[in-house]
Amino acid sequence: MKGLILSGGKGTRLRPLTFTQAKQLVPVANKPVLFYGIEALVEAGIREIGIVVGDTKEEIRAAVGDGSRWGRGVRVTYIEQPDPLGLAHAVLVAESFLGREPFVMYLGDNILKSGITSLVEEFTRKKPNSLILLTEVPNPQMFGVAELQGGKVVRLVEKPKEPRSNLALVGVYLFDHNIFEAAKAIRSSWRNELEITDAIQYLVEHGYEVQPHLVTGWWKDTGKIEDLLEANRLILDTLAGRVEGEVDAESRVSGPVVLEKGAVVRNSTIRGPVIIGDGTEVIESYIGPFTSIQGRCRIVRTEIEHSIVLEGSQILDIGSRVDESLIGREVRIFKCPPKPSVYRFVVGDKSEIGIK
Repeated sequence: MKGLILSGGKGTRLRPLTFTQAKQLVPVANKPVLFYGIEALVEAGIREIGIVVGDTKEEIRAAVGDGSRWGRGVRVTYIEQPDPLGLAHAVLVAESFLGREPFVMYLGDNILKSGITSLVEEFTRKKPNSLILLTEVPNPQMFGVAELQGGKVVRLVEKPKEPRSNLALVGVYLFDHNIFEAAKAIRSSWRNELEITDAIQYLVEHGYEVQPHLVTGWWKDTGKIEDLLEANRLILDTLAGRVEGEVDAESRVSGPVVLEKGAVVRNSTIRGPVIIGDGTEVIESYIGPFTSIQGRCRIVRTEIEHSIVLEGSQILDIGSRVDESLIGREVRIFKCPPKPSVYRFVVGDKSEIGIK
C-alpha cells in the first residue's frame, strides 16, 4: 500500500501567516502539521509516500527531504499539481505514482489522534473499494457530508447548504485503483474543482463497495487559527516532560514541560503543558499552559498562554497577557513608550490590530 499526502493549497484562512510559508508547515507542538501525517503513514507500515505540492513545493521539499528521517526504506516522491483543482484532481495527478496499488490519501493539514494503523489493517482485511472516515460535527455545512442507511454509505455531498447528516468526512481516505475511473467520470463542481465526494458518490452509484468508519478520539483540520490552537492544545495535553535546558534557582517549572537543550529560563514561571525550543530565552516571564515556543525566541517580562510562537520572534515588556495567539517567524512585539505617542506600523496583508 502507498500513501498520498495532499500538500498544495494556499492556506487563505491562515493569512497573513501563509503569505510567507506553507500552511502544512505551520507548527503544532513545535512540529510541522505535515509531519504528523507522514508519521501516521509510516506507523501504519507505509514506506512509499507521494506528496502532492503546489506553489509552496520548494519549501515543503526543503522541510521533508527524501523521507529518510522517518526510517530506513521510507521514500518520498513529489508530485506537482499545477493548479488547485480539487482533491479528485490531485488523485488523477498522482495516478502514475500510485499505479494499481491501494493507497491512503491524507490531507496534509489534518491531524488524527488515533493514527491510521487500524484503518489500514481493516482495509487490507475486508478489501472494500474505499474506506471513508467519518465523525460527528456541529457544523456539517462546512464539510463533505455522508448519509448512511443500514450502516452503508448512500450519499455524499460537499459542503451542503442543508445537510441531511452531521457526519463529516475526515481528511483521510483509503482507495483501490477504481477511484481513477470515478475521478475521470465526474465533472467539476460550482467551485471549479473535481470533488472527492463526487468521486466517492460515483463509486456508490456504480456498485463499488464504500465502507464507513466512525472515528474515535479527536480529529483536527488545522486550516483555521482557532483549530490550529486547539490542535496545539490537544497534542500538548499528551506531552511527557523533559527539561534539557537551563533553569535558574529563581524559576519554577510545573506540569509537563519540554525545555529543549540550549533553552534558558531565568526568574520565570513555566506551567505546563508547554514546549520551548532550542536557543529560546525566557526572562522574568510567565509561560502558561498549552503554549508552544519554537527556537531562537526571546520572551522578556511577558505573560503568554494558549499560544504558538514561531522561531526567532521576540516579545518584550508587554505588561499584560498574550492569549490565544499565533505569532509568526522573526516577529518583534514590544511595549511602546507612554503617551504622548505616535503609532508606527509595518503590517502584512489581512492583519488585525486593536488599539486601546
